Amino acid sequence: MNEKRVIVAMSGGVDSSVAAALLHDQGFEVIGITMKTWGFMEVGGAPKHESGCCSLDAIYDAKNVANSFGVPHYTVDFTSAFESEVIDNFVDEYLHGRTPNPCVLCNRKIKWEELLKKADALDAKYVATGHYANVEYNSDIDRYMLRNSANNPKDQSYALWGLTQVSLSRTLFPLGKYDKREVRSIAEKFGLKTAGKPDSQEICFVADNNYERFLNERVPNLMKNIEKGDLIYKGKKIGEHRGIPFYTIGQRRGLNVALGKPVYVKKIDYENNVIEIGDKEDILEYDLEAEDVNFVSTGELNSGEIVNAKIRYSDKGSTATVIECTGSSFKIKFLEPKNAITPGQSVVLYDDNGYVLVGGVISKPQ
Repeated sequence: MNEKRVIVAMSGGVDSSVAAALLHDQGFEVIGITMKTWGFMEVGGAPKHESGCCSLDAIYDAKNVANSFGVPHYTVDFTSAFESEVIDNFVDEYLHGRTPNPCVLCNRKIKWEELLKKADALDAKYVATGHYANVEYNSDIDRYMLRNSANNPKDQSYALWGLTQVSLSRTLFPLGKYDKREVRSIAEKFGLKTAGKPDSQEICFVADNNYERFLNERVPNLMKNIEKGDLIYKGKKIGEHRGIPFYTIGQRRGLNVALGKPVYVKKIDYENNVIEIGDKEDILEYDLEAEDVNFVSTGELNSGEIVNAKIRYSDKGSTATVIECTGSSFKIKFLEPKNAITPGQSVVLYDDNGYVLVGGVISKPQ
């Protein structure tokens, strides 16, 4: 396997463009690959002018960058794998009252597992992306460790907790020591077309950020099959909800109740088709349980261990104690209550030095 050959996932944005440029500048034999994972014809919600990853604009931008420093670029069709692994899971989770995080699943199943297959076919040792994170090898414990991009508001280690030891052993993160301002400056230095390109914000395959529209189009006759149910406040029915898939924990808007004060979705009971709402303090929780865990920078987690836990991408993290940990699940208790702990979202545990210890999918607050 060629130690100097690297597959770079090029989305057409400034981050992956700079990642490719830096590796090429360091003497790596770079092969750019843009992953076609979906199209507006399949997922709907197309804006007037297609942009964002997987659009023709994005593919052309990635190819332009690759051509600018003379490296090969290919567009690879991963739509079938993305459909079965990511989109189907997204729909199923919402239909069952959970709020999924498709980026985590995409990183593990598509951006790494599928790319590594391409790397093997091209005799490339490494895959690289434009994520703001770091990977290190610790010879003392014979383990590859994932570390955050310290003091970087764009740190993306939270979304990478699903990466396996095999994936991490073959991963390069060229942007780990930079922040966004520095990356744009590097892009200008290299004369890259994408230097001023804005970041994408929404889930890639829901470009209009309208989940209800997406679900209705994705599942034929969804509204016809979804049943209304009881909306409960303080143990009493105060109205009807429109259907389990259209609510998430912590939601305030669209509840269609008039109580003279803000209220929020506290609990979604899929089995009984009931949604419970409450006051602001009612959605604060100290405890959570996670499943489908992946050990990253450590092979074990001990009861009583103190960690820094993040329950969503924008979360700055909070101190928590490990209550219990098995090979497939863990329970933690926060020092201070957390707002709107949401089943389906990821919880990621860090140590004091910013290493990702373990991650999992929130199954329920305790």
